[in-house]
Amino acid sequence: MTPARCDAATERLSEEFSSVVNQTEHLLKTFAQVPAEKLGALAANAELGLKAAAERLAQIRDDLQTRAGATSRATDRYVRSDPWRAVGIVAAATAITGLVAGLWIARR
Repeated sequence: MTPARCDAATERLSEEFSSVVNQTEHLLKTFAQVPAEKLGALAANAELGLKAAAERLAQIRDDLQTRAGATSRATDRYVRSDPWRAVGIVAAATAITGLVAGLWIARR
């Protein structure tokens, strides 16, 4: 899974969660204004909406877990097939990060 796809899925999950929170806030405000005889129907409608949102969130979570598992397995296969290349990549990335951080600190 590419970082961009992971970010997109995370953003989608965040948007769904925000939507659920906003809908819940709206519902609470609506409940305060509804006469008692209409609360039953409104509560049933709210329950259906929350179930649908929960199903969407569960689907997104499962998708993220599946992608993360696939990424993990692919990384494991790559490292096991050529461990020294993986060590070299990590060492190069660490050296570059250290160099950049050192230059940044020296300029301050």
